[in-house]
Amino acid sequence: MSAPRALAALFALLAAAHLGALLADATPLVQLTKPALMPVLAAYAALRGGPRPLVAALLCGCGGDVLLQLGGEAAFLAGMGCFAAGHLCYLTLFARSGRRRTAAWVACGYGAIWLGSTAALWPGLDAGLRVPVAAYSLLLTAMALGALRAGPWTGLGGALFLLSDGLIAAGLADWPRPPVPQFWIMATYLAAQCLLTAGLLRRAAREAPLGATLPAAV
Repeated sequence: MSAPRALAALFALLAAAHLGALLADATPLVQLTKPALMPVLAAYAALRGGPRPLVAALLCGCGGDVLLQLGGEAAFLAGMGCFAAGHLCYLTLFARSGRRRTAAWVACGYGAIWLGSTAALWPGLDAGLRVPVAAYSLLLTAMALGALRAGPWTGLGGALFLLSDGLIAAGLADWPRPPVPQFWIMATYLAAQCLLTAGLLRRAAREAPLGATLPAAV
C-alpha cells in the first residue's frame, strides 16, 4: 500500500472512531481522535502534491479543533482565529485557480444567508462574541462562495463547512439543534474538509505542468 493510500485509510478509521465515539458519548476517545484528524489529512494532501496553502488550511483546522476542545470564551475565540486563517488559505487557492464565474443570484443568496443568520443570532450571543462571530461568519461565507469557483466538489465542501459552523453558532445562541449536535457538527465538518481537499487536489493535478508527476492517488 502506498503512503497516500495508508494515510487515507488511517483518516477514514480515525473519522469513523471519532464519530462513533460522539454517538456513544465516549469522551476520552473523542478527545484523543479529534486532534489527529486534520494532521493526517494534511499529510495525505502533502504526499499527493497538494499546494502549500491547502496543507496550511488543514493544519489551521487542527489548531481550531484543539482549541475548541479546551472550552471557555478565550479558547473559542482563538480557535475561531485558527479557522479564519484556514479560510484565508482556501480563499488564496480559489483566487489562484478558480476560473468559473458565480451567478449573481448565488452570490446574493450567500450574502442573504450571512445577513439573515447574523441578525437572527445577534441577540442570543454574549456581547463579547457578537462582533467576532459576525466577522468570522462573513469570512466563512466568502470562503464558501469562493469555493464554487473551483468546482462542484469544493463548492459542496464550502457549503457543508457553512452548515457545520452554523450548527455551532446555533448552540451559542441556545437555538434548537438536532439530537447529538456534536455528531452532526463533526460529520459535516469532516465531509467539508475532505471535499475541499479532494477538489483542490484534482485541480492541482489538472493544472500541473506537462510532464510533472504527482504521487499515486487513492
